[in-house]
Amino acid sequence: MPIIVRPFLPTDTDALVDIWSRAVRQTHDFLSDADFEDIHRKLGPVYLPAVEVHVACEDARPVAFIGMSGHHVEMLFVDPLVMGGGLGRRLLAHVARRGPLTVDVNEQNPRAVGFYLHCGFAQTGRSPTDGEGRPYPLLHLAMPRPVTS
Repeated sequence: MPIIVRPFLPTDTDALVDIWSRAVRQTHDFLSDADFEDIHRKLGPVYLPAVEVHVACEDARPVAFIGMSGHHVEMLFVDPLVMGGGLGRRLLAHVARRGPLTVDVNEQNPRAVGFYLHCGFAQTGRSPTDGEGRPYPLLHLAMPRPVTS
């Protein structure tokens, strides 16, 4: 089935929170249960509305999404059932048309770090905590060249 990328609709919220939840459970084993619940509770009402979200859909069903703040990738999550199928790269290519991108990625998530490095990002810095001050180190990455799908 063809994948389409479209802007976020408010009716996508539950599906995107579900994708986030299942993806994070699979890839963020370092995240404490309390922090998982805190982020889960805020994702729909706080975090998604704060960014420009693009949704990848298969048969009108959301299967991945990316959230942007200007040129910065704030979030990128793919349904674990289709992870590894090129949707993350496709979403990056979709938003890369706006110019060079940056992203902060959890250092403790080697799969995500590898993904971004494979897509052409390079490390520009490191922080010992995440944006909320939690003890999850972040690697700051920038893309010096365009992503291709």
